[in-house]
Amino acid sequence: MANKNYYDILGVSKDASAAEIKKAYKKLAKEHHPDMVDPADKAQAEKRFKEINEAYQVLSDPQKRKMFDQFGTVNAGFGPQGGGARGGFNQQGPFTYTYTTSGSSPFGNVDPFDIFEEMFGFRGFSGGRRPRKGKNLYYEMRVNFADAVHGAEREIKVESGELKVKIPAGIRTGTEMKFAGKGMPGPNGIPPGDLYITFRVASPKEFQRVGDNLGTTVEIDFVQAALGDNVEVPVVDPDKKSGVGKAKLKIPQGTQPRTQFRVRGKGMPRLNSSGRGDVIVEVFVKIPQRLSKKQRKLLKEYRDL
Repeated sequence: MANKNYYDILGVSKDASAAEIKKAYKKLAKEHHPDMVDPADKAQAEKRFKEINEAYQVLSDPQKRKMFDQFGTVNAGFGPQGGGARGGFNQQGPFTYTYTTSGSSPFGNVDPFDIFEEMFGFRGFSGGRRPRKGKNLYYEMRVNFADAVHGAEREIKVESGELKVKIPAGIRTGTEMKFAGKGMPGPNGIPPGDLYITFRVASPKEFQRVGDNLGTTVEIDFVQAALGDNVEVPVVDPDKKSGVGKAKLKIPQGTQPRTQFRVRGKGMPRLNSSGRGDVIVEVFVKIPQRLSKKQRKLLKEYRDL
């Protein structure tokens, strides 16, 4: 459809990968599914839901995406194209899709009903389709930094009951865990749905986290930068209750501002693996704003050498 930016609709960049597009689609489809909102918001949700599906139909198909990137539209809409392939347009509630008898699909290798079954426990929205399982549940769990370093175990209460969750060391923001059969019970003896927990991990003020690596900064004065020194920097220490410890970093003489040093093996534990990430230390050189007469004299003598 012309004058629509499908990348904006899904909230992804133009160079987003197929996996990123699918992830964004699943998240938005779940949020805006008309059956998941208040009745007063249903009409608006249906409109938004159609836009999301339309955008995904185009961006998930390499040929349609290429055409959209080139021309800002897909000339033939969403109907079947090409020689001899017959097909049609189907709409079930707010979800629309096309099909062809040649076996091609606007979703490429992705079955849209697989996505909806994963999210809602059934494959489509017509009255004739019976749910295969109960409703899936989706929760977000906040984890403090120490628990992300050491690992932890928590008992939580969800709609379907109580559950013990084992948090592995190295857990990171965005990690999703699936608990099969821990969703809502299905009607008439149908198996229960699944529970999905997405983790959000807090980072202390000392660090910025990128995967298993941590970024931090250290400030030194210009004498330390010129002559070299040993300074303390924050690192991950599993022996500390907080998960944060200190390590010595050698600053070589002549270090320039914004130089980065890597402290190997002092970052986060690798999730479901052995070893640890690194700590990347960026050096900032502090220049004094005020100097004593003696300091000015010495600096001038150095300059004039």
